[in-house]
Amino acid sequence: MLYQIGPVSVDVFPFNADSVEEDGSTEYAKKDLLGRAPGREFTGEGDEKFSIRGQVFPTKIGGLTEIETLNGLRRSGERVMVARGDGRVLGWHAIESVRKSHELLGPNGVGQVIKHDIVLVRVEAPRQRCGREIAFDAAFAFLICRVHAHADEPKRQRQQPPR
Repeated sequence: MLYQIGPVSVDVFPFNADSVEEDGSTEYAKKDLLGRAPGREFTGEGDEKFSIRGQVFPTKIGGLTEIETLNGLRRSGERVMVARGDGRVLGWHAIESVRKSHELLGPNGVGQVIKHDIVLVRVEAPRQRCGREIAFDAAFAFLICRVHAHADEPKRQRQQPPR
């Protein structure tokens, strides 16, 4: 395994990568100062982006399913854990973009060679809900069900034929 992006394994076969690019940035607030160059104040870390590029051969060895899975994760906005093949965990990421370039189109419109570029951006870990929040949500849902049940009772009584 070269990389693991959530449920998708990037490996030599069938879904591979031949290059990786990492880009990190830092944010600074610009302060205008009289008679000197503008000052800069550190305001925190900027985006950490991670790009994986490669190509797949869907008619020969596959790989298109993995690209579509990553595209689905991008559409849903789901955060995924990313790990490198040497065991280093790179943290939680969101898939920012999935680019596909089909070459040598076959009769079905799918390229015999598909070059891909997957861009991920580092995000915070998904929020873990504590037991108190889960219990509150369950109690709230129970109360809502009870309110709706009581609201339906007069309707049921009206529908019964008179004696």
